[in-house]
Amino acid sequence: MLAVLAFLLPAQMARADHGAATWTAAAPSVVVIEPTWPGYNRPGFGAPPGTAPAGTGIFIGTGESSRYLVTAAHVITRATEIEIVTDDGTRHAGTVVAIDNQRDIAILETDLERRPISLRLADPAIGEHGCAIGNSFGLGLSISCGVVSAIHRKQVGFNPIEDFVQTDAAINPGGSGGALVDADGRLIGMIDGIFTKEADIDAGVNFAVSVPLLIEAVELQRRSHPEIPALQ
Repeated sequence: MLAVLAFLLPAQMARADHGAATWTAAAPSVVVIEPTWPGYNRPGFGAPPGTAPAGTGIFIGTGESSRYLVTAAHVITRATEIEIVTDDGTRHAGTVVAIDNQRDIAILETDLERRPISLRLADPAIGEHGCAIGNSFGLGLSISCGVVSAIHRKQVGFNPIEDFVQTDAAINPGGSGGALVDADGRLIGMIDGIFTKEADIDAGVNFAVSVPLLIEAVELQRRSHPEIPALQ
């Protein structure tokens, strides 16, 4: 009996907190974003070197549904058109409401209504499970999970104003603007950057704009765009 227990306990201790419920809670609030770049007439083609041809967005707000979403500003800054793509392939036009280049956050509006994602206002704990939901390599939404590696990372070099949650959850081009969530599916960060020296692929050191910084950015934009929903 002791031998059996010694075999079973490590497996139980290694079990992750996240699971199918994480996806179920968060994925309905996340969508694919496909910008059309200058000189092209098809979305998802012609992105500048070093920029993914597509990205991800997160519906925000405090009510039961919302038409507003956030993404990384670099996903749509040069776009001539923006399409929001749902999990069943339906396409909706997106328009830019506001851009915060200092924090790399853009706010979009669309006629599609989705449940806004739940926010986790408290800092995640270093070492707890975190999952990234995004449009990696433009293949459509998927989930990858790891841990929170660090919080309040600043002066990383991506944006003039930074407050990042660092994670080792796999994140690749196309994931920008996606959701980094806790095991309960609550947002702990908006995916923003991959730290790599040689290639634009995941190296296990990835960054998401923290929820406090995201709230700060949205509140700043609400001063001139009161139609944007509050986040708390």
